Amino acid sequence: MHVVVCTVVHHPADARIYFRQISALLDAGHRVTYIAPLTHDQNHIFPERSVASLTAVAIPRAVGRRRLRALRAARAAMAAHAPDADLLLVHDPELLLVLPPRGKRPPTVWDVHEDTAAALTTKAWLPRFLRPAAAGGVTFAERLAERRLHLILAEHGYNARFRRTHPVVPNTTYVPETAAPPGGPRRVIYIGHLSPDRGSAEIVSLARMLAPHGIAVELVGPADPAARAHIEAAGDLVHWHGFVPNEQALAMAEGALAGLSLLHDEPNFVHSMPTKVVEYMARGVPVITTPLPLAVALVRTAECGFVVPFGDVAAACEAVLTLDRDPGLRLKMGARGHDAARQSLGWPADARAFVAKLESWARALCPVSPHEAANRRTRRAAS
Repeated sequence: MHVVVCTVVHHPADARIYFRQISALLDAGHRVTYIAPLTHDQNHIFPERSVASLTAVAIPRAVGRRRLRALRAARAAMAAHAPDADLLLVHDPELLLVLPPRGKRPPTVWDVHEDTAAALTTKAWLPRFLRPAAAGGVTFAERLAERRLHLILAEHGYNARFRRTHPVVPNTTYVPETAAPPGGPRRVIYIGHLSPDRGSAEIVSLARMLAPHGIAVELVGPADPAARAHIEAAGDLVHWHGFVPNEQALAMAEGALAGLSLLHDEPNFVHSMPTKVVEYMARGVPVITTPLPLAVALVRTAECGFVVPFGDVAAACEAVLTLDRDPGLRLKMGARGHDAARQSLGWPADARAFVAKLESWARALCPVSPHEAANRRTRRAAS
């Protein structure tokens, strides 16, 4: 099967898109053409993948209000590569506007990463007076997409937004057989996109409170302009690594006192499991999270961390100091989180279901794929 995967918003090494979904397709023996905002040499971004099974097509990235050039490039790239593919998989709602015509594209799947309409309420680049209209437009686009495309969802709670029930491909992760023990410098870590609604100001404040205790704060992930201002104002109080590919980022978490997830009480987060919570657990790192429902259920069930009130930096600081004072508690919480992740949060099982679903959609509309049809024509001509 040949799958064209396209994103115009996400980093090309995005954990869900590349490290989980594309890797699953490649591991299953399928071929992938990846249309993404590549800014580095392909072998630098994907060092372990051969060009025979993965073809990368570079397009500009859509950032803030600067989207038109990127969308035009995405439309041209999909028009060039999708007609010969067995399946087209898109990851951004913006791409719904520039899909090839229905007769010139294979079965098409939209991966719904978030509650897009709710997420618009936190986008600083979108003027406030436009947000309600934009949210309404997104809702209309979702209804239209449901009638014309296949959908997969990142969370079970997203099904409430649609008329039909759609398959869920959760943001589970790769879980090592054993968790790394606590060790190295005393530190806490945050992995993921940095923005005010994800707690960038609170994390910087936490760094100021922890500094007198000799505990460092590490940040791993890209930052929007407001979060970057918070980080720059903190100076040496935080160590910001910027974007790091997912596998390396998770290795950096190992041994930390705790992993932070200080997200705000925003509609976009209410029905979502912060992926970072799952990833900290998988690496045996205790979690400190705000009381978002799915995070609370997971952390309290596994007894693998602390739940602190929204915006309560002092409570987050006390949780870190508790783990620092009690190495035994730190070890037990990390081990419990790792055990829970190994039992039910491992990606490989979800990967098999994901690949099987895409294969079934490709076969349903096209029992003989374009790729296989071309091979058959070649064999007939040679005989």
